[in-house]
Amino acid sequence: MKYRIESDFLGELKIPSDAYYGIHTQRAVDNFPIADVAISVYPNIVIAYAMVKLACARANNQLGLLDDDIYHPIVAACERIINGEFHDQFIVEIIQGGAGTSTNMNANEVIANVALEIIGKEKGDYDAISPLGHVNMSQSTNDTYPTALLVGFLKEYDPLLVAIKALSDSFHAKGVEFAGIIKMGRTQLQDAVPMSLGQEFTAFGNTLLDDIKRLNEMSQLFLEVNLGATAIGTGINSHLDYPKIAVEALADLSGLPLVLAPNPIAATSDTSAFVSFSSVLKRVAIKLSKISNDLRLSSSGPIAGFNEINLPAVQAGSSIMPGKVNPVIPEAVNQTAFQVIGNDLVISLAAEAGQMQLNAFEPVLAVNILRSLRYMTNAMVMLRTKCVDGITANVEVCAKYVEQSPGIATFFTPHLGYKESSRIAKRALKEGMTVREIIIQEGLMTEEQVNEVLHVDNLTKPNIR
Repeated sequence: MKYRIESDFLGELKIPSDAYYGIHTQRAVDNFPIADVAISVYPNIVIAYAMVKLACARANNQLGLLDDDIYHPIVAACERIINGEFHDQFIVEIIQGGAGTSTNMNANEVIANVALEIIGKEKGDYDAISPLGHVNMSQSTNDTYPTALLVGFLKEYDPLLVAIKALSDSFHAKGVEFAGIIKMGRTQLQDAVPMSLGQEFTAFGNTLLDDIKRLNEMSQLFLEVNLGATAIGTGINSHLDYPKIAVEALADLSGLPLVLAPNPIAATSDTSAFVSFSSVLKRVAIKLSKISNDLRLSSSGPIAGFNEINLPAVQAGSSIMPGKVNPVIPEAVNQTAFQVIGNDLVISLAAEAGQMQLNAFEPVLAVNILRSLRYMTNAMVMLRTKCVDGITANVEVCAKYVEQSPGIATFFTPHLGYKESSRIAKRALKEGMTVREIIIQEGLMTEEQVNEVLHVDNLTKPNIR
């Protein structure tokens, strides 16, 4: 392999001749062998960073600080990265020390070397186009990194919204399909009162749909960026008009209604937007896990469990028990939810650990937001396509539980009183009889009257008229 030599104030390093990254990137790769997850795993972050660098170059050029002969190749390089080229050159680990400096330098070096190649110069010829002097002009990691993250998050989370809506629609479709199927509702895992299976599935859909609103509300926090704040928010080494022009340029490039944070010093040190957004992701995860628990319980059996619904069989369930099929899709969703809940804890700890004018732990904040977004999106798609869409109902089993449950004595309280209905429920449980049988046997109501009370509309809707 051929190499070129690059240097910094720490000394010299060999860099592969065909690499578009440079010495700062190589040192980061050597320093942070942690998760074996490079920035390039999240293309939206790479694209967002290229947009930030292009916006900054545009502002510097407009202000007369960056000459056209350097500006235009930088723009061309950024545009190529935005269009999907050179992503494999973003090799820095997403978890790193230095508050994101390594990521910023990785971007600076790749853009500079692509720009150098565009003008016919050798990679590493930084006298012509410098990663720091030109690509990073008027910037710091402390304003470009969080800005790129926020833009990347907004691009990354769109698929989650699509996944939530699609899963909610699937539950609603099952709600319509199961509308006429009566089942026993349960509280504290004990028989409660009947409901329709359709009502249960519709409720699943509604509770998820509500979180689209919550996510949209929290995502608005990502629209305030500190671009132009430079090191600590004071804007040193930048033009007075630079922040406004750079943010407007980035809004244009990204298609997002970005605005400059009203207090750049506060915005540079404050990571509460990460915390707020993650809390909603955790909320979604908790809901999704609860739904998965319910699906597993409702499908348990087929002999010794509830056996009210059938989940699609996607794989053999046991290496020792022939014919066993397990609820592996909801189980995988449960585990995904556990991970997202854990990610939220990491985010909370990292946000709290910030000190003075900067939070040095934004990389771990970022990776956990990104993981939660991707994990939840994939889990929802999996649950919808491999489970919910194929669920069927065991109608007879559901009806049997309702008919045999002492819980339906509740519906006779308006007619017989609480004390009498309690007695009937107790007798039904003790003697293995149904509430219906006892009421008719004791002549408390006629069969026609009992049938009216236990009509599906009375069992699933307000029943006092």
